[in-house]
Amino acid sequence: MNHKELVLKAITAVFIDRDVTALEKYFGANYIQHNPGIPNGTDALKQFLPLLPPDFSYEPGVITENGNIVMIHGRYTNWSGKNMIGVDIFRVDNGKLVEHWDVLQEEVTAENSANGNSMFPIVL
Repeated sequence: MNHKELVLKAITAVFIDRDVTALEKYFGANYIQHNPGIPNGTDALKQFLPLLPPDFSYEPGVITENGNIVMIHGRYTNWSGKNMIGVDIFRVDNGKLVEHWDVLQEEVTAENSANGNSMFPIVL
């Protein structure tokens, strides 16, 4: 399995299937987190996942990799009451996600955008 497939499988298991056991399966024991609201490790995620509202969803978009760095563009629906567009960046080591950065922005519809373009999905 290449790094892109690993990240997509991990993100799908965590945010679509809400499988807490996926954190142990796909994430490294010393997982480093760069989102300032989430501590290092997977314990916070294990506690957070069951609290997601029933109408929360995640939709993956474009995914790319450069060596052991994988970036995935996605839509988080009802993330703390808002729809967010994000780019999650992962460092992969020995078949595990070991480090994470993200950039999140509240989604603005094409109708409400100054340029008329949607933020998601990217059409290539």
